[in-house]
Amino acid sequence: MTETETPTTFNRVMLKISGEALMGDQGYGLHPPTVERIAREVKAVHDMGVEICMVIGGGNVFRGLQGSAQGMERTTADYMGMLATVMNALAMQSALEGLGVFTRVISAITMNEVAEPYIRRRAVRHLEKKRVCIFAAGTGNPYFTTDTAATLRANEMSCEAIFMGKNGVDGVYDKDPAKHNDAKRYDMVTYDEVLQKRLGVMDASAIALARDNNLPLIVFPLDTPGGFKSILEGKGTFTRVQG
Repeated sequence: MTETETPTTFNRVMLKISGEALMGDQGYGLHPPTVERIAREVKAVHDMGVEICMVIGGGNVFRGLQGSAQGMERTTADYMGMLATVMNALAMQSALEGLGVFTRVISAITMNEVAEPYIRRRAVRHLEKKRVCIFAAGTGNPYFTTDTAATLRANEMSCEAIFMGKNGVDGVYDKDPAKHNDAKRYDMVTYDEVLQKRLGVMDASAIALARDNNLPLIVFPLDTPGGFKSILEGKGTFTRVQG
């Protein structure tokens, strides 16, 4: 353990954030200071010695489901959404490497000039060398969300938990806290409760995949400074989703 490392119960984790988290106060696209702030949160955990995978959504640029709802052919719209996640992954890579953190962008769609193709053993080796692996382009298949991609990659990489970074909320609530003053936050909730009560943590396919592989989800506030690191240290406010 180096001088910068502190004890943590996790050795390898998946961080899943939405594309909208990169917008800052803008209504669209990337806000570089926000990207850098999130990169600093990741670096703080990386400095603890934790191996980190990341999946970033693409909703700040293009969301396939919305394109489909507006008349675009669904498969084409989903592929466009996958390309949006690659743009976000490259932005995060640039921010992390500017902080001295070595990274690899690994794409489920082959684009050798900008990202590595997904090869599981190679990705595991990157993690072992303490490189942050940013998985882009979802699963490489239409009709699957980045939530499902994050859960799939987390299982393939033998991650010990998925950390779901949310803006504006500090966990999972029984109803929308922005609309209901009496909304109650769960400290812990089961996968089945999330599905039955439609709590909106992840889409149903992702929750089912996590449940079937007993992979815990930790929902925490991404916009709280030091929030990611504090949970790794056993502190902070969050909701744990498990069996």
